[in-house]
Amino acid sequence: MTDLSTVALAVTEGMRQFELSVAYEVFGPPPSGVTGPWYDIALCGPSTVRIGRFRLEPDGGYDRLARAGTVIVPALAETDEAPPAELVDAVRAAHEAGARVASLCTGAFVLAAAGLLDGRRATTHWAHTEELAARHPRVEVDPDVLYVDDGRVLTSAGKAAAMDLCLHLVRLDHGSAVANTVARSLVVPPHRAGGQAQFVTTPVPARDDHPLGDLLPWVMERLDRPLTVDDLARRARMSSRNLGRHFRSVTGTTPLQWLLTQRIRHAQELLESTDESVEGIAAATGMGTATTLRRHFNRTVGVPPDTYRRTFRARTGADRLL
Repeated sequence: MTDLSTVALAVTEGMRQFELSVAYEVFGPPPSGVTGPWYDIALCGPSTVRIGRFRLEPDGGYDRLARAGTVIVPALAETDEAPPAELVDAVRAAHEAGARVASLCTGAFVLAAAGLLDGRRATTHWAHTEELAARHPRVEVDPDVLYVDDGRVLTSAGKAAAMDLCLHLVRLDHGSAVANTVARSLVVPPHRAGGQAQFVTTPVPARDDHPLGDLLPWVMERLDRPLTVDDLARRARMSSRNLGRHFRSVTGTTPLQWLLTQRIRHAQELLESTDESVEGIAAATGMGTATTLRRHFNRTVGVPPDTYRRTFRARTGADRLL
């Protein structure tokens, strides 16, 4: 099986600095608190590449992409012209060799040119979704999501969504606890679901001086309790209607949906890191019964809790990331 821990950043002349830096920050040296196997990252491209006002000397050529387990294509600065043919061919070859391929922002144009997005749902920065759809009509372009995970092919929207997708990959490979540690080191929200709209504010606010600043930590410490909207409103000293308005403004969703998301995330962490039964995890996350947990977990994550635990441990056990 492909070694996903070998990460190749496929760079070319004129790529954007931000998305390239995001990928290097996430997959580069592990932050304090992360132990065990980590990623081996390399920049792959021509001998010298100009990125903004800087010149980079890649670690190797595009031929290294086919030997990588994970290939990341950062954002192109310009999309008016077709991406370099040698980059497109190398990304296609890497995918055919079994690599997991992800694009950040307008890097999706490279994946589309390589034919990797044909018949797939994909996304890019909202300002370029119409262009991507027009140039590549066989791609199902979704302009309203942060990122799309289609197995071995992943695409993200622009800027902050690139960070979301990179953290999503860490979560897939190492679990929620490690992804949260990486997010804390970068001072970014630990998780934004890929299906979230590009224009919605972050579910976990970056600032503490908002109307829910005291409420959200209070709730996170009481996920095992059967909290209701009235309980939250009473704690926040506001009406349920006013609470709903603030939740929509701060998190982009309703109080109950936000609460369910936190319960599911906590259940994932417990499934990854403990041998607690599904019944015990249901109680610890405030779901009440194993039946309720299984229903919500399956609908949100896509697989039942027991399957999630087996899959995660098979991926991160003795053959972690292999």
